[in-house]
Amino acid sequence: MKTQSHRIAATFEALRKENRIALMPFIPAGYPTLSTTAALLPALQAGGANLIEIGIPFSDPIADGPTIQAAFTEALKKKLKVSEVLSTVAATRAKVTVPLLAMVSYSIVYKYGPERFFADAAAAGFDGLILPDLPPPEAAKTCEKVWAVGLDTVLLVAPTTAPHRRREITDLCSGFVYYLSVSGITGERDALPEDMTANLAELRKMTRTPVCVGFGISKPSHIKQLSGIADGAIVGSALVKKMTEKLSDGESVIAEAAMAYTKHLLTEIE
Repeated sequence: MKTQSHRIAATFEALRKENRIALMPFIPAGYPTLSTTAALLPALQAGGANLIEIGIPFSDPIADGPTIQAAFTEALKKKLKVSEVLSTVAATRAKVTVPLLAMVSYSIVYKYGPERFFADAAAAGFDGLILPDLPPPEAAKTCEKVWAVGLDTVLLVAPTTAPHRRREITDLCSGFVYYLSVSGITGERDALPEDMTANLAELRKMTRTPVCVGFGISKPSHIKQLSGIADGAIVGSALVKKMTEKLSDGESVIAEAAMAYTKHLLTEIE
């Protein structure tokens, strides 16, 4: 049975009442260290993040641009294990109240053991899973298993996704629908696509589940542009770039830079 995490549902409901858009930063787990990941979670919340996406590094990332690919590669060089990511989140969960979502390739889930992974992710304190490479109808049975442990599901819709396929995908999303602002790989962009407003309007007619936009979001003006036409904005490559600039300065400086950038993104809608 399709369910929705109380924490995710409550977050979007509260923001909707205030006519505010959700800001969701993305960080690569274990980059540059797991202790940095632990420091980033409360720092991002303090900076104004409403939800946080934690990417579990994968050797062949789907649609991730060079910035995130490099971060994943660096984390994997240190033999990062999925169990270590889950343990880090579990140890840090009490320090943050915002929803946490894991972005994870299904190949990792399959290798770990689906039922075991879903149960362990829920126990660690995650609220939902973003599954970028799990298309319908194959995704249906997997989503049911995710819902059974109380986690939300998030699947991806691209601008080129056919209408009938969009409906299949939105029907399997319980946390939010992840709309890709562009087809191809993620990365910073100067301007968001002109057809995005119309695409989002059509998508929101299909579902009552929140719709969040990712890929290319990097400026306060982007967040402002999405306000009113989307429920959330996801910022990945631009934030990871800010982290990378402070890589040699230690985890506290990286966390401070991430917090400052998160605050900066909200300056045009405050």
